[in-house]
Amino acid sequence: MTYPDQELEAFLENIESDLAERKESWKGDAPEKGRQAVCAFSNDFPDHRKPGVLFVGAKDDGTPSGLRITDELLRTLSDIRTDGNTLPPPSIVVEKRILRGAEMAVVIVQPSDAPPVRYKGRIWIRIGPRRSVATAQEERILNERRRYRDIPFDVQPLPSCDLSALSRVLFEQEYLPNAVAPDILAANDRSYEEKLASCRMIASVDDPTPTILGVLVLGVSPRDWIPGGYIQFLRFAGTEMTDPIQDEATIDGALGQVLRRIDEKINAHNRNAVDITTTDRELRTQPYPRVALQQLIRNAVMHRTYENTNAPVRVHWFDDRIEIINPGGPFGAVTRENFGRPGITDYRNPNLADAMRVMGFVQRFGIGIQTARAELKKNGNPELEFQVEPMTVLATVRRRP
Repeated sequence: MTYPDQELEAFLENIESDLAERKESWKGDAPEKGRQAVCAFSNDFPDHRKPGVLFVGAKDDGTPSGLRITDELLRTLSDIRTDGNTLPPPSIVVEKRILRGAEMAVVIVQPSDAPPVRYKGRIWIRIGPRRSVATAQEERILNERRRYRDIPFDVQPLPSCDLSALSRVLFEQEYLPNAVAPDILAANDRSYEEKLASCRMIASVDDPTPTILGVLVLGVSPRDWIPGGYIQFLRFAGTEMTDPIQDEATIDGALGQVLRRIDEKINAHNRNAVDITTTDRELRTQPYPRVALQQLIRNAVMHRTYENTNAPVRVHWFDDRIEIINPGGPFGAVTRENFGRPGITDYRNPNLADAMRVMGFVQRFGIGIQTARAELKKNGNPELEFQVEPMTVLATVRRRP
């Protein structure tokens, strides 16, 4: 949703509105406060169920500041969605508009379907002109509100599952310290259930049923509840699936364990080649760039569907190529035609993406395929190939000649 100019100008004039914030420029503390505002609009604490607007190029009284709105500024504002500091990633539209006779950059922020949203580990909210970090009670309200909205599949509760399916040690010792700012964590005025609910690992405090996300990230035995929640690894001694299997593994467990174990498999099979014939020095090269394989496998885990399928992510390693098969075709804004194109991204599992960022497996959203392509080119591998079908995506990485 966007707003016509008339409504935007009304927001500019209403300095008490909790649906608008104004910045004269994008310098000094403006980028930090602007991102806090985007987080607050995403949380929609007043429950307007309408987008909030961040104006860049407007004074506090709504009059134009005369700021020149460049393409670089618009790109910088668009990066708020993918820089990994606001989690889950906010849904925003960035536009250059002519308002009150002058150029302004307008960031339109949709309310999140699954609050609370955090910026750098803090939950920002806005009530009237006041922007602040949510109190424990305000955080509880956001958690409860999530139950009554249409929410992504990855935060839907798993019927008949209970808290015993989640590892409290994993949550409190590994996940939580990375998810929540240290000062908020130190306050320690939230119960175990409140902390789980805030991180979307359970439906709510009153209904502590683990979510899909909770079981994937913290599960003692995730496959008991999500049969396809694992990676199947096969190393073939040849170039065909009918060739003998040299190594095979079912890599399951909590998400962090799965991703670390598949990294170990990559390292074990991606052995260095040594060239001592063409130069005076040894040249050590790998058949495949490790970073590219990590990006593609993590992308598959993040973007696959966990709904109505028992299929795992499959990694098939042949002598001449690696195939990564993802159960789940294009989603949302991503189509077969634009798949892999820079700047085109959408999230079937936005909260899983959030969790992977928290755990350090994703540094920035929306650049996994670009990074893989760049690493393959640098290593001398052929170009990355995709076969995109309605229900699957096959990525083929060919061995370095």
